[in-house]
Amino acid sequence: MDIRSVDLNLLVVFDAMLQHRNVTRAGEALGLSQPAMSAAVARLRVLFNDPLFVRAGALMNPTPRAESLGAVIRPIVQTIQSEILQPSAFEPATSQRAYTLLTPDIAEMNFLPRLLAYLAEHAPHISLKTLAMPRHAAASALESGAAELAIGYFPDLQKAGFYQQRLIRSSHVCLLRKGHPLGRGKLTLAQFLKASHAVVKPDGREHVIEQFLQAKGIQRRVVVELSHFMSLLPIVETSDLIATVPRDLAEFFVQHGEVRYVDTPMKSPVIDVHLFWHQRFQKDSAHVWLRKQIHELFRQG
Repeated sequence: MDIRSVDLNLLVVFDAMLQHRNVTRAGEALGLSQPAMSAAVARLRVLFNDPLFVRAGALMNPTPRAESLGAVIRPIVQTIQSEILQPSAFEPATSQRAYTLLTPDIAEMNFLPRLLAYLAEHAPHISLKTLAMPRHAAASALESGAAELAIGYFPDLQKAGFYQQRLIRSSHVCLLRKGHPLGRGKLTLAQFLKASHAVVKPDGREHVIEQFLQAKGIQRRVVVELSHFMSLLPIVETSDLIATVPRDLAEFFVQHGEVRYVDTPMKSPVIDVHLFWHQRFQKDSAHVWLRKQIHELFRQG
């Protein structure tokens, strides 16, 4: 028998007959009329080449063939009803889900400590793994499931097939050590151009501020070029170098080092930090829960 030729709804009819042993009552349980139920039972008899249910007074008792089929069909129907057709539930307090997040080092510094503290209280068995990769690789990572969420500035993900939520909007400021001569007043463009700079280009890429300055024709004296933002703090706080960084990163450094920041002498670009995910995870209950927590923890306003 080819399963493609079988109406699997007949298994539900069979299970109802096995429970109720009456065509009318079984039909009522399934929302079928008596003629429709009788027709379905007739099709079952043809399918299995057996009477299946034989009248005995007000009941229709199963044949030995029906009893042997029932031992197999009943668990199948119950599994479909309880595990397949029920909406998936997610219990954060007991879940052992492991999430993989795509984040640059800025997002790791800004978001992970607070997120981990929240998970420790509300979902203590959940674990996180972070990945860093070039922006152009982010889409394929989310599509394949290698990463489930991306947090940061990913303009390449603003396209069909991906969802996003804005978390924060950050401008740029100039980071310098405490006591730096340029930190005494408003920083002028002439001072900015004369100063020595530390520049970060993650994964060898130009960052937003670098693209902005190039477009404006603004050239600085770059003393050191770094691959990671985290390297900036010990360099800036122990030298006269300045670094132009997103304000939220500068605020993090101020909390953890001997540095301060001042406004840039020009109107700098604004960075929108988003939470991104692929449409394949849109309805996943565990994914929905984590997205909600991240959005509520970090959204501005």
